[in-house]
Amino acid sequence: MNKESEVLARQVRLHCLRMVYRGESGHIGSMLSAADILAVLYSGVLNVDPAAPEKADRDRLIYSKGHGGAALFATLAEKGFFPKEYLDTYYKDAGKLSGHISHHIDGVEFSTGSLGHGLPVACGMAMAAKQSKAGYRILCMVSDGDLNEGSSWEAVMLAGQHRYDNLTMIVDYNRLQALGASEDIIDLEKLDVKLENFGWSALTVDGHDHAALKKAFAKLPLQDGKPTAIICRTVKGKGVSYAENDYRWHYGGITPELYERGKQDIENMEY
Repeated sequence: MNKESEVLARQVRLHCLRMVYRGESGHIGSMLSAADILAVLYSGVLNVDPAAPEKADRDRLIYSKGHGGAALFATLAEKGFFPKEYLDTYYKDAGKLSGHISHHIDGVEFSTGSLGHGLPVACGMAMAAKQSKAGYRILCMVSDGDLNEGSSWEAVMLAGQHRYDNLTMIVDYNRLQALGASEDIIDLEKLDVKLENFGWSALTVDGHDHAALKKAFAKLPLQDGKPTAIICRTVKGKGVSYAENDYRWHYGGITPELYERGKQDIENMEY
């Protein structure tokens, strides 16, 4: 049942590790925590078509945690939105793929980088879709850092008040960020209760359990007349033993030895 998405998630992780290693960049922890969510979304959940990336009735995914954009790039390449050869140019001078996500690439709806921008844009898109009576859905993946930003909570309040049930926020909730544990910086708990108090329906799932993710996404919207939040409890660095649950891999660079160790970890992952 979950084989397609599990194979995709493994490939996305391998691509991300290679892209960060070759590009001498960072953010591998943020990419690995999102890989399973993206793999499930692009294995039959989203109404998107690589042959027609701008079709009018497509679902829109706003990937707000732009620093982890290599995970989305890898997913889109695997699904045929652009040649996989582009991945070899990630983070390189004159390369096709930038370090943060860019709308200049087929399949990417919006360029993000500075946190707190994605959800307000998704909220505006949901408003426009409601006004034009369009049937597509807007989904937005955010991070712990995104939810430290006031602009995100302004969007949360607006969407709840105006009942944008065509909007889904997916929280890659690994509870770590650039400088430490989220609870020590801005504690978001209890996140589901906070969101429900602002008029959202919220569901918490294991963000690495493909069956649970598919079941959650199949329920969208969770409640008519309310925006939905799918809070995915994830592990930063998931799949690479030395990076798991270590905030230092928000930025850490990958040596040749660590690259080989990481590849072996990913290839040996079990679902």
